[in-house]
Amino acid sequence: MISINEQDIIAMPQSNENDIILSVNGVSKKFCRDLKRSLLYGVQDITSELLGLREKSDKLREKEFWALNNVSFQLRRGEALGLVGKNGSGKSTLLRIIAGLIKPDAGCVEINGRVAPLIALGAGFNPILTGRENIYANMSILGLSKREIDERFDEVIEFAEIGDAIDAPVQTYSSGMAARLGFASAIHTEPDILLIDEVLAVGDIKFRAKCYSKLHELLQQGTSFVLVSHQPHAILTVCNSAIYLMKGQLIESGDTYLIMNQYEADLFNNSGKKELGRISLPKKPKNESLGFDIVSMFFRDSEGNTIQSPVSGEMTSLCIEYQAYKDKEINEVYVSFVIAELNGESDIILRVSSFDDGEALSIFSGENQQEVFELQVQMPYLCLKPGSYTMKFVIKKDSLYILDFVESFRFTVTAKGAMSKCMFYQPRVWKSVSKIAGHLSD
Repeated sequence: MISINEQDIIAMPQSNENDIILSVNGVSKKFCRDLKRSLLYGVQDITSELLGLREKSDKLREKEFWALNNVSFQLRRGEALGLVGKNGSGKSTLLRIIAGLIKPDAGCVEINGRVAPLIALGAGFNPILTGRENIYANMSILGLSKREIDERFDEVIEFAEIGDAIDAPVQTYSSGMAARLGFASAIHTEPDILLIDEVLAVGDIKFRAKCYSKLHELLQQGTSFVLVSHQPHAILTVCNSAIYLMKGQLIESGDTYLIMNQYEADLFNNSGKKELGRISLPKKPKNESLGFDIVSMFFRDSEGNTIQSPVSGEMTSLCIEYQAYKDKEINEVYVSFVIAELNGESDIILRVSSFDDGEALSIFSGENQQEVFELQVQMPYLCLKPGSYTMKFVIKKDSLYILDFVESFRFTVTAKGAMSKCMFYQPRVWKSVSKIAGHLSD
């Protein structure tokens, strides 16, 4: 997702009454991990249902597991709800149940209005039919009459931006064209509830900006959203409440910022690291060393104290303890690292390289294998927003010669103030000035 026009989305209308448009009541769904058993269970369940013998069961059969287990929540008109959780937590399964694509094994879903699922855009198109024919078929499935589709057809075509290809078979479309057509068809049904599952990153930057503008318009009209995304910024920007799923169970629901904090904390604490904000590496035998060995990595604050979690906007030093050997004749090294959000899409959000900066760091060589020295990357302001991160760290002799590296150093960043809708920390000074005789003065 992108952040273009996302600031507009938060200006959502507030419901003045208890206008519940979606109610999920004790919904459970189980699947089978074994294909043959899954087919067998399916035949048994269909037969039992046709004969009126099937009963709801809270027991799992062999190889079955709960994709969702007793999940309940409500959504009011004009609200945007975020679904967060690791892959496999049941988010997409829940959306498919709400959309009516699959049936729950227990519980029920009550919907007061029209639902438009933005799930796997274009997946329901018939590849042999033209784009025009698929618009009519797709929007009919979503509940529109032919007259209603006729009235909105030109708007769909204009929004999808596929031009003359509208009368060509969909099998000749690129995946992006099919996704744009699917998105345009869904949003022009004027739905009461939009189900959005990681599908907003379609088309180029101009088209995505138009998508966000349309979503803003729908929110102003009272459309409700249920949004699944692995990008915290999107959830925090779009949604005013969220629910946290883990292994099919609803862990917590409430304010988006609080839910995202809990989710990110759990995600980081389950990573297997025993010591937050620090990594210690086993000592290498000298015959396996290239002359420079990373011993540990951690952070220091402005006073030089070791800290577990650096703070947004504060002076921070990334510290690398190392051992080096004189007989390897290494006098200078270059430091490079890249940082990505731990629960993001693995996109690099920060890359720093002393080689690119033209800064070689002098190193100290020990007289014996016990002496440890330290390199520092001093950052006057840490610009990362609060959250959990992973860093890949490399020490090089030159642009190609790698001496040592750390594949994943995981750490958290905290904040002293509210930064829930920020992408990074901006250092700043507030002043009041007046213009006098062509000069600015305090």
